[in-house]
Amino acid sequence: MLLDFFFKLRDAKIPVTVREYLTLLEGMKAQFMSPSIDNFYHLSKLTLVKDERFFDRFDQVFGLYFKGLEGNAELFAHIPKDWLEKRFNREFTAEEKAAIEAMGGLDKLMERLQELLKEQKERHEGGNKWIGSGGTSPFGNNGYNPEGIRIGQKESRNRSAVKVWDQRNFQDYDDQLEIGTRNIKVALRRLRRFAREGAAEELDLDDTIESTAKNAGWLDIKMRPERHNSVKVLMLLDVGGSMDDHIRRTEELFSAARSEFKHLEFYYFHNCVYDFLWKKNHRRHSERFLTMDILRKYNSDYRLIFVGDATMSPYEILQPGGSVEYNNKEAGAVWLRRFLDRFTRACWLNPEPQGLWQYRQSVEIIQNIMEDHMYPLTVEGLERAMRYLSK
Repeated sequence: MLLDFFFKLRDAKIPVTVREYLTLLEGMKAQFMSPSIDNFYHLSKLTLVKDERFFDRFDQVFGLYFKGLEGNAELFAHIPKDWLEKRFNREFTAEEKAAIEAMGGLDKLMERLQELLKEQKERHEGGNKWIGSGGTSPFGNNGYNPEGIRIGQKESRNRSAVKVWDQRNFQDYDDQLEIGTRNIKVALRRLRRFAREGAAEELDLDDTIESTAKNAGWLDIKMRPERHNSVKVLMLLDVGGSMDDHIRRTEELFSAARSEFKHLEFYYFHNCVYDFLWKKNHRRHSERFLTMDILRKYNSDYRLIFVGDATMSPYEILQPGGSVEYNNKEAGAVWLRRFLDRFTRACWLNPEPQGLWQYRQSVEIIQNIMEDHMYPLTVEGLERAMRYLSK
């Protein structure tokens, strides 16, 4: 059974070796933890996966291979459904939503939250004032408010939160994804420019044959500079939150870009760029890169590509302290303009369907900042974006 699991991991292009497989068997034989599917998951992930880039792929293979292993399905069948449902999974009508007023800005929300934290003494559900769940209060989860602070909720429902109280974990985009279509690569190739420059490190076979023939059969090896892609690309990728809906398409783009551009640098951000970026999402709180250092590091001849759905609270772009995760000292718009001042060619690729852009105030704001160089993440949109960047 475990041998089949080992080959499934290899089929998924996770670089698992026999030595690591034997280490897993030794760990199981030692019995230093209680036998359970959760403990086996952690042990196998620890021993078999040596590169965090493959954690997400490992989870997918593990879930598919051991699906239903925990069993006990017959026990759950006898539990009444109403025991398991959310008591306050409330759905609001359009009329109810229209009647709910926003508090009037980030500063007022933060001031009111501080007051409630001092006053509130117990749990509340379905209300319109206190920190709770299932209601219309601006503070809590699983309810509705046009401008709120989400607290204690795993994922976004209405995408209207001004701030998110909880620290969330994001995953890196997989740059080894096998793409089902070549269309993205073809579109990206519009940006490629090849140049004959650099050291003579590549064998010129035709010239070698010709020179050898002219030299009466004595081998005369001819070398030439490597033919490579001279375009340099800096890609900044939005990750987490509403971008979870677009993981597949973004991974396809990222994977294609890694294969097409020899000079590709990338960093992650969440919703909007601020004073720091990161390269590893599971280390984004400990390994940060100052945005100002990145602006100084890369020359202006880099082509800058933002990738994100631009779906956020307008405060995140226009106001200091507007980030959903921390109190940024400068507004996101200030940092966006710094990037545009630094790089002469920049565009924004948006995976959100273009028909929805008109309903997102934040999309319009970023479109204006980008001087309308926002393109949909479609083949046609990519071709237009690459045509602009290659000028």
